[in-house]
Amino acid sequence: MPQQEGPGARRTGLARVSWVYLGLVVVPALLAVALLVGGDDDGGTVTATTSVAGHPLAQLLLAIAAVVALCKAFGWLAHLIGQPPVIGEIAAGIVLGPSVLGALWPAGAAALVPDSVVPQLNALAQIGVVLFVFLTGLELNLALLRGRGRLATVVSHVSIAVPFLLGVVLAVVAFTTFAPQGVGFLAFALFFGVSMSVTALPVLVRILKDVGLFRSEVGAVALTCAVVDDVTAWSLLALVVALATASSLSGVLVTLGLTAAFIALLLLVVKPVLARVISRTAPGRLRHTAPLALVAVLLCAMTTEWIGVHAMFGAFLFGVVFPRDNPVATWLHEKAGGLTSALLLPLFFAYSGLRTDIGLLAGDAELWLWCGAILLVAVAGKLGGAALAARTVGESWNRSLQLGALMNCRGLTELVVLNIGLDLGVLSPTLFTTLVLVALVSTVMTAPLAISLGRRDGQRVGMDLSDDSFVPDEQRTPAA
Repeated sequence: MPQQEGPGARRTGLARVSWVYLGLVVVPALLAVALLVGGDDDGGTVTATTSVAGHPLAQLLLAIAAVVALCKAFGWLAHLIGQPPVIGEIAAGIVLGPSVLGALWPAGAAALVPDSVVPQLNALAQIGVVLFVFLTGLELNLALLRGRGRLATVVSHVSIAVPFLLGVVLAVVAFTTFAPQGVGFLAFALFFGVSMSVTALPVLVRILKDVGLFRSEVGAVALTCAVVDDVTAWSLLALVVALATASSLSGVLVTLGLTAAFIALLLLVVKPVLARVISRTAPGRLRHTAPLALVAVLLCAMTTEWIGVHAMFGAFLFGVVFPRDNPVATWLHEKAGGLTSALLLPLFFAYSGLRTDIGLLAGDAELWLWCGAILLVAVAGKLGGAALAARTVGESWNRSLQLGALMNCRGLTELVVLNIGLDLGVLSPTLFTTLVLVALVSTVMTAPLAISLGRRDGQRVGMDLSDDSFVPDEQRTPAA
């Protein structure tokens, strides 16, 4: 056994280390500084800046730090008041933008997130969205679609068809007021319909867990309907993007044809090959090759972006066909999921907030009336449509309204859709801001309504705020 050193030996060793450090580190450093200061400076001058503004990388790092810190703080506060963290993170993005910080302290907003770093934030945010939709597809439990009976079938279809129809009808009235110049009615109306039909599956999962409904019958039905909504929404969005980006009917047909070929390739070739390779490879080797899955995600996203239906569609489809419950999927959740939740998605919230300017609505009573009307249509279509459908197939009014309230959750998925619409020029900045507020309000409504209606129905529900290890992982959905 090694001998224990006494206090004297420890002091001697510490003194020896101190003298070595002084002689070989401190003294050489001081001599180097003296030579640099005292030498002739005939080789020209280098302009130095002491502020962050003179250093692009420092500006970007400061912006990222501010965004992540504020989003996590607001997410924690939202969790404390019984809301999913994504609500706080969306609100943090709006606070950083022109609606709050930009209006109250323009110099501070420009210092924290200057215009020069916005394109870089956007690039990182888009990577975050690609990873987010891939993980959503990876965790999409298609087994939920089997065995749910008439209730799930009717509610899922009605909760898409009714709000989509109401969105198209509202687009007829809103087209002259909100449509950007040069945008055709078809693309505008389809986009409006899609934005009314969205249910945010990842946020819904988080809410169901928080309120204690995740393993209940109403929770299972809500998840089943949300799965159908998610697949349908991304498919409709791909169609809208194709219509908005193609320059002619032949261009639309080519885009749709290439998209169909890409889907067939994934389903008929990639999916069985992946399943065979993963089932025949040892778990240890799989974990070493797991990063290659991220390469495949980016290549699929690149392919659909090139086709013309947006990068997120390729990432989502690859997630759907990727085998689940294996070491690669686990690694992707642990590594890519953690990075996406902790860093990249807050940048997306900030980027969305920088584009949301509530000042565009300020002082204009007509625009606020439009905002209220769109919110009313959105809630009536989604909550009302799902509730009526559930009631029609025999559920009580209380349970039907609870299911409708859960389906009315829009959250992060709606933000992804809206940002695509703004990028394509289908949405004006004013309509984008209006729809962001609608998404925020409709998501805020979900948990309180679900709890209130559940208690009236005799369910044991309520927000669980006792989780000290809270991690805002609302982007994650559970494996079956």
